[in-house]
Amino acid sequence: MTMARLSPPPIPVLCLAHAAPVSMDEIAFCAWVAQAEPGAALIYHRGFLVVDTDKQGSRRAPSSRTDLRKLADAAFEAAQQGLVHLVQRRLATERFAYIAVARPKPQRAGLALSVRLLEAA
Repeated sequence: MTMARLSPPPIPVLCLAHAAPVSMDEIAFCAWVAQAEPGAALIYHRGFLVVDTDKQGSRRAPSSRTDLRKLADAAFEAAQQGLVHLVQRRLATERFAYIAVARPKPQRAGLALSVRLLEAA
């Protein structure tokens, strides 16, 4: 009798075209969203976002926490507008890569995408 071993399917590897620069901010994020091709991915933060933006849990300076919160809010707003998918990848214990994956652009006339995102933020 032949026994087969059942194993889970391999996890697909996400190819990341861009890694976030050290000083990624909401303006740079919005600029990336405006020009990104559908399927392009950007790591906009590495760490533990909820802790890194917390006043008491973070080791970051207050201005750095504020900038990170603005970046996270811009990413969330872009997802709400259907411009990106937001996903996470676990890097280590309590450390994640926060990834924005560009979606096809809506066919709306009007303001540039980056302007709409900045106004919403």
